[in-house]
Amino acid sequence: MLAVDMTGDAVKAKNGSMVAYDGRMTFKKMTGGGEGLRGMVTRRLTGEQMTVMEVKGQGTCYFADRASEISLVSLHGDKLFVEASNLLCTDAGLRTGTSFTGLRGGASGNGLFTTTVEGMGQAAIMSDGEAVILRVTPQYPLFVDPGAYIAHQGNLQQKFQSGVKFRTFMGEGSGEAFQIRFEGDGLVYVQPSERNTIGGDV
Repeated sequence: MLAVDMTGDAVKAKNGSMVAYDGRMTFKKMTGGGEGLRGMVTRRLTGEQMTVMEVKGQGTCYFADRASEISLVSLHGDKLFVEASNLLCTDAGLRTGTSFTGLRGGASGNGLFTTTVEGMGQAAIMSDGEAVILRVTPQYPLFVDPGAYIAHQGNLQQKFQSGVKFRTFMGEGSGEAFQIRFEGDGLVYVQPSERNTIGGDV
């Protein structure tokens, strides 16, 4: 559960994620994932669905969703790429948008686009089990199962590749039909469980 102390400021949170509050709060549903009418049109076209509410007031507001584990990500003018289903709450000043992910999103079952969060502030992301933060450096690329991927930040490039090789059929491979290869310098957030994915069924 995430407890947010507010003194007249606001946060943007997943619609319906408020479980309790004290003090005085107002709740307002926002269109287009908090991006206005343009964002609403963009999200309908891309299929990246995210329903957001603005919470404003004085007191403490508590957020949760399906008993998920919650991790805080601090942004200092950089950009976070996160699946919409894993985004719980952001500071109101952070900007959200959508970004094309290509085959990676299709294989993970989340569509061809993902949500972006950028600016100065904090974002709360959710995971099925405690999230693990993995570092990527130019010398050490990272390979991630699409079903375990949550988010990433930093100067990273991602490539979608098949994990099906001769060793897989001989029972010596990873067991995953597809993988995401991250290269560059940044952080990748993964969860210790896997969503049902197209890649996992191949």
